[in-house]
Amino acid sequence: MISMKKIITLSLMMLSSICVSAQDDLMKELENSQKPEITYIGQTFKGTRIINGQSVETKPKGALEFLFSHRFGRINSGAYTLWGLDDAFVRLGFEYGLTDRLGIGIGRSSTDKTYDSYVRYKVARQSTGARNFPLTITAVGTTNVKTSPNDNPLLVFEDRLSYVAQVMFARKFSSNFSAQLTPIFVHRNTVNQSIENNDDIAIGIGGRYKITRSLALSGEYYYRLNPHENTPYYNSIGFGLDIETGGHVFQLLFTNSLSMIERSVVAETDGDFGAGDIHFGFNISRTFQIVKPK
Repeated sequence: MISMKKIITLSLMMLSSICVSAQDDLMKELENSQKPEITYIGQTFKGTRIINGQSVETKPKGALEFLFSHRFGRINSGAYTLWGLDDAFVRLGFEYGLTDRLGIGIGRSSTDKTYDSYVRYKVARQSTGARNFPLTITAVGTTNVKTSPNDNPLLVFEDRLSYVAQVMFARKFSSNFSAQLTPIFVHRNTVNQSIENNDDIAIGIGGRYKITRSLALSGEYYYRLNPHENTPYYNSIGFGLDIETGGHVFQLLFTNSLSMIERSVVAETDGDFGAGDIHFGFNISRTFQIVKPK
């Protein structure tokens, strides 16, 4: 027969083993809970546009954005045109999120009857915690075709094409302030070489400052690095007020750029902001969740 002493000894040994195992499991849980998680910083900007140019934002997977952009004529055109309100220039565009970081877009502008398509990819995301990265980086590649004028026999399809490549570096410094730097390259197949370049390079600077929960001020400026010595064009500048209303983002803005695509904004802005060649306009964006995330 097993003595009472042996039973007590075996019981104590089993209890000790259980306690040690439980302690090990508890320590592992504590260690795992103390490991910092990666926190990604989102909503650097409220929409995919700052004013005329692109922002680092991408649409979520399965989300479709409809963007309606409108520009009136120049404010300094006087009372006869109601300070530009008689004139109207628009762009209709769509962007779809293939993934949370990859999107495709198309659009059509009344200015020069231009069609544009682009691919957007978020290369890196600003984050804190286990992975501390200071910036959000997004690349965009665009192809444009200018269909106006359509009765020039000297222009073939290739002459009407242009391409844009840009990389955007942005940081959300606080819940109220974000800034972006954008090196941008524009190539146009056919230009008037006495006043224009086939290749144009510019640096864009943009920012957003949040005033209230639904209001923010925004601005951007594109500085051309290699303007033609006889260029009649100017650097693009714009300021706006962003209004967020549920699923809509409504931007009221003032800019010297009539066009709403990067090719024309960078290389074909013919208005002098300082002389009052300013267009009032707005952007309205609405996002629809076409495919529900799993």
